[in-house]
Amino acid sequence: MNLTGNWSYPTTIKFGAGRISELAEACKATGMKNPLLVTDKGLANLPITTAALDQLEAAGLGRGLFSDVDPNPNEINAEAGLAVYRAGSHDGVIAFGGGSGLDLGKVIAFMSGQTRPLWDFEDIGDWWTRADPAGIAPIIAVPTTAGTGSEVGRASVITNSVTHEKKIIFHPKILPAIVICDPELTTGMPAFITAGTGMDAFAHCLEAYSSPHYHPMSQGIALEGMRLVKENLMTAFTKPNDLEARAHMMSAAMMGATAFQKGLGAIHALSHPIGAMYNTHHGTTNAVVMQPVLRMNRVEIEDRINAAARYLGIEGGFDGFYDYVGTLNAGLKIPASLTEMGITNPDMDKLVQGALIDPSTGGNPVEMTPENTRALFEACF
Repeated sequence: MNLTGNWSYPTTIKFGAGRISELAEACKATGMKNPLLVTDKGLANLPITTAALDQLEAAGLGRGLFSDVDPNPNEINAEAGLAVYRAGSHDGVIAFGGGSGLDLGKVIAFMSGQTRPLWDFEDIGDWWTRADPAGIAPIIAVPTTAGTGSEVGRASVITNSVTHEKKIIFHPKILPAIVICDPELTTGMPAFITAGTGMDAFAHCLEAYSSPHYHPMSQGIALEGMRLVKENLMTAFTKPNDLEARAHMMSAAMMGATAFQKGLGAIHALSHPIGAMYNTHHGTTNAVVMQPVLRMNRVEIEDRINAAARYLGIEGGFDGFYDYVGTLNAGLKIPASLTEMGITNPDMDKLVQGALIDPSTGGNPVEMTPENTRALFEACF
């Protein structure tokens, strides 16, 4: 199967093995002459990053690099990146890596020409209209994982280092102008990152599919995204060089992030404060809390999950789907609980408070209250 394509939804996407070779061309198409490549510390010195910088330098585009990005990036990382961006007189950002590098790169480009502080643009009401659109630099996204889908997102998740809360920074122009999806870049991922990011993609699709909001386009995308994860994640996990499985997982990641325009829910409402407070891997946390959230939401989503199970070829309706999630987690070596993830003596009051103020709560099929949210957290430990 020829898994290569040029897509224009939801933005310009150059998809296929080896297409990182088109990075310099993409920069020129967006008008960048001096881009800053933003990635995380773990990727900064790896061959895929060095090769990208070599390509930029050979094309006369410099080799600007910022990599002081934490696994859950915060406003301190953003300020440091902005300082490098401005000192180097850069004119655009290449957001390169997993969710952390992509999210921070997008925020650096977004904030490069703003005069207000970062938190003024949190995804509340129409706060995004406070931004000066002319002050948003061009963005090219190059994902090296297959999970967050941040490469096709109009928002970034940034942790407030003071309050330990994850905040969503939103603006339509945060959507990258060009995305290069090259599955070859994902083959070097450690197995636990393949597992966690893959389950993040599955969580995005599952929550979008389950959300009570009306968005049939997202509904269909979410269902097909779940199928791609079901048929390819375990192969990518056990055979890391299988480019077909890797390509399908990159598609599933983008589909999840496109679909969750319809809404997210309790999986993300729980994982955001957990990640902010205890610095856990986001996708892995989503996987750990997925079954308890399914149990909580069953009363509202059973018929919908029955239909999904039929489409996915899972026998047993809701119960079969629920068991499939548990079997998949076990096969991917996902911890069985938050306790197993290493979280002991959790601050339950703060976790419940963080979950209830998270924007994802509004898309949960069952209304989240202090009582059922506390019970849900307790079920995850």
